[in-house]
Amino acid sequence: MKVSSRGEYALRALLVLGQQQGKVCPINEIAKQTLVTVKYLEQILLQLRKLGYVHSKRGIQGGYMLRLSPTDINIGEVIRQIEGPLSPMGCASTTAYVPCPLEDKCLLKPLWTVVRDIIARVLEQTTLDDLLNKRITTGIGGESFVKNEN
Repeated sequence: MKVSSRGEYALRALLVLGQQQGKVCPINEIAKQTLVTVKYLEQILLQLRKLGYVHSKRGIQGGYMLRLSPTDINIGEVIRQIEGPLSPMGCASTTAYVPCPLEDKCLLKPLWTVVRDIIARVLEQTTLDDLLNKRITTGIGGESFVKNEN
């Protein structure tokens, strides 16, 4: 799986809006904080609005704000909706499976399946709130990457 600039910039925009929670943030301010051009950001924010993550407000005091609470914005869902399947290879995808003529004897498919599962698990257990509150840790061997606050 490769996250495109569109996916990364969508997450950056959501983070900026999460930091401004409850306030309308002008697109120029979002562009400044994310280092994304206003033109490209308009396309991304339109997609995020259609997906139900943000509201837009027109006019002089216009801009964008989160529609959902940061705790309700799942990073795995956002990435899937912006980027598509999380699997590094089509043969290992659960949502966009692509058959391979070598699949019967393939020794790589189990690896791609494990990679898919780990990526999915980490992204699906991460919310925008986790990112905003710096609850992400590094780990080895499939351990949890999101710190519990218990």
